[in-house]
Amino acid sequence: FYGPPGTGKTSLAQLIARQTKSRFERLSGVESNVADMRRVLAGATNRLQNTGQPTILFVDEIHRFNKSQQDVLLPDVESGVIRLIGATTHNPFFFVNSPLVSRSQIFELRPLTDSDLLTLLRRALADAERGLGYLKMEAQEDALRHLATIADGDARKALNALEIAALTTPPRADGIVHINLTAAEQSIQKKAMVYDGDGDAHYDTISAFIKSMRGSDPDAALYWLAKMIHAGEDPRFIARRIVICAAEDVGLADPMALVLANACLAASEFVGWPEARIPLAEATVYIATANKSNSAYLAIDAALEDIRSGRTLPVPEHLRDGSYAGAKRLGHGQGYEYAHGHPDHFVAQDYLGASKRYYEPTEQGVEKKIKERVEKWRAQLDAVRNNKTSA
Repeated sequence: FYGPPGTGKTSLAQLIARQTKSRFERLSGVESNVADMRRVLAGATNRLQNTGQPTILFVDEIHRFNKSQQDVLLPDVESGVIRLIGATTHNPFFFVNSPLVSRSQIFELRPLTDSDLLTLLRRALADAERGLGYLKMEAQEDALRHLATIADGDARKALNALEIAALTTPPRADGIVHINLTAAEQSIQKKAMVYDGDGDAHYDTISAFIKSMRGSDPDAALYWLAKMIHAGEDPRFIARRIVICAAEDVGLADPMALVLANACLAASEFVGWPEARIPLAEATVYIATANKSNSAYLAIDAALEDIRSGRTLPVPEHLRDGSYAGAKRLGHGQGYEYAHGHPDHFVAQDYLGASKRYYEPTEQGVEKKIKERVEKWRAQLDAVRNNKTSA
């Protein structure tokens, strides 16, 4: 079971054990060691042989086990001695051994919706056995909605806050504990951001940030930027991604985007938090609202693909270095024409020794004028190549 805190991973495991009439054994990836694991596995083996009762081994925070600890589980998982249920807030494809993952079904649990949390809170108020129903209390709807919203999909956080409110709010004259919005706000305080510095939340948020800038949605980009700022992300990490986006996605449609992004990188590194949020926001909005072109990105990747997969082209004789003694005897540099010595500072000559097209300019923003120049020059270069071929 893979998902954020408070989404019911442990509860689901216990329900499965109850429904299948299995013995429920629990280990912690933080506290348990190999000796604990071997003790539970030996007990599961004896139980299965003597009574036929299966065992569900629930390992909380399984990503905290190292490789050798995870390997201890493999033989008994394969033989069916235990049914292993692991719970983790980290992506198991990155943090759990491949042999275990390949033998498992991965279930991703999502944060609970506000509606789900409201249902849980109301059940907790009504349930006298497992909830707060033994107390004389009532809660305003806006108070419950506040708890559901601020809990951010975490049922444990919502229920803990409700319990704090119930136990710390003094009863009224009629003996009833009345939870209003003020009591709810004091009980839950500021929500903890679901954001890990090296896990899915980290990479998913920066991915959403970049895609929002690329998609020209400044409001979405600012939201994801604010989330990273609130979580204490390194401003240099954010600024570097802005620089990449400026070059890859805005490109030559607005060359100033890269200039501004580099200025943002320098400024945010210089001033740090909290002031770094201002240049970061400025660069984010500029890039999100700029004309977009990925022509330079596509061009260099196409050229690199040719280098990797094709025959390497030799440098044409007239472009080779002719500045050293003996270069003239080799014919290096002969026939080269200096572009600045011609009208418009351009001369049509062969610069590659083959007919290749990598850069395909768009008509976005500034690049529209670049396209006009490139098409004019290419027509003259093609004429030169065609004359050489016919000759």
